[in-house]
Amino acid sequence: MKMKKAASILFAASLTVAGLAACSTGNKEQSSGTDKNGVTTIEFWAAPNPTQQVYWKEVAEEFTKENPKIKVNVSPMKESPTSEASIQSAIAGGSAPTISENINRGFAAQLSESKALVALDELEGWDEVKESRNMTETMNGWEFADGHQYVLPIYSNAMLFGWRLDILKELGYNEPPKTYSEMLDVAEKLKAKYPDKYLWAKADLADPTAWKRWFDFFMLYDAASNGNKFVEGTKFTGEEKAGEQVLGLMDDLRKADALLTRQSKDPFESGLGIFVDVGPWTIPYWAEKFPELKFNETFTLAAPPVPDGMDTENVKTFADTKGLVIYASATKEQQKAAMTFINWVYSNPDNDLKWLEKTSLPPARDDLTTNDTFKAFFDKNPALQPYAAAVPNGIPPMDNSKYNDIQTFIGQHAFNPVVKGEKDPKTGWKDMQKAIEGALK
Repeated sequence: MKMKKAASILFAASLTVAGLAACSTGNKEQSSGTDKNGVTTIEFWAAPNPTQQVYWKEVAEEFTKENPKIKVNVSPMKESPTSEASIQSAIAGGSAPTISENINRGFAAQLSESKALVALDELEGWDEVKESRNMTETMNGWEFADGHQYVLPIYSNAMLFGWRLDILKELGYNEPPKTYSEMLDVAEKLKAKYPDKYLWAKADLADPTAWKRWFDFFMLYDAASNGNKFVEGTKFTGEEKAGEQVLGLMDDLRKADALLTRQSKDPFESGLGIFVDVGPWTIPYWAEKFPELKFNETFTLAAPPVPDGMDTENVKTFADTKGLVIYASATKEQQKAAMTFINWVYSNPDNDLKWLEKTSLPPARDDLTTNDTFKAFFDKNPALQPYAAAVPNGIPPMDNSKYNDIQTFIGQHAFNPVVKGEKDPKTGWKDMQKAIEGALK
């Protein structure tokens, strides 16, 4: 779970750094463009993750062999105090890179509002990237409120829920429940057979920290609303019915004594809880630390459950996903060179295979389960196949610079108090909507 913890630290970082403090990050200043030999140098900041740095350095070297007029310098972005803060200070200090990865849509919204990013859809070659990488469907949820695309998603962790299949079978279920009524039936049977077990044992359910809503509320809400954007531009567009259904499910689980919100050690792994959000990074961790957890034997993976009456196929879910951006401070020559580099990388699925092998993060493309390039990998890693299939159904974070405040309000005013039995679902949704609309003014 180290990767999830690291991601959580980044997600939790405040995105309201006072102004754009004019200070340097200490990185080598970006080249002014093309030198006298006609070589254009671009600076690429990789995520502060060793496997991603190795990947980008190898890819950049291969690219330069075929494109000697473009030099790509790869270096890790600073993460002190956060990677977001280091990017903001670099922009203010005039030392921003040409490209960086590790950007989520909320942070991209803040940067685009300050005109720090290039609209990728306005650069020559953008359509070719989408087509050659086969990511048109995946990109549908990425359009920003102003109609532009500022981020090219690199990976998409369409989050799934893990179920203790061994315990489900003891309760008479051979597969995970797909609807709310089935889920409540499982909860009732679980408590009857094992009074000391819980359906969902997770302390985060009662914690208002903003990023935690991605891994509970938004997974369920994206499914219940069929991918509603929740916030568009400066407007709250949350779907009341879907929101109240999600909160209603949590309230029903609470009434059934099926939720445990106190801290507990490895609740899913120990069988204290039988349901938990799971990212692909968890699979190799379990293989190392909990070898008794075997895919489709002791645990399985499934899309979020949906309200009764909804289609249970192609269910939407939250996507823990980040991508790359091109900075507006880059010269026109550098922007053009950057797009040439991006096109080169993503025109060849072998580069996405290398990424997958090094990081286990599913590339943001529509054909992971049908492209023969990836078949051998998924044959060897069957527990990652459900993530590949879910990529087109992944809904990225909201494109709003105030997403940290908005998601805190979801927890404070609705999700947490409903889980604790302090509010009913309708009141929680109403109070949350009022707080969010106030923040968006």
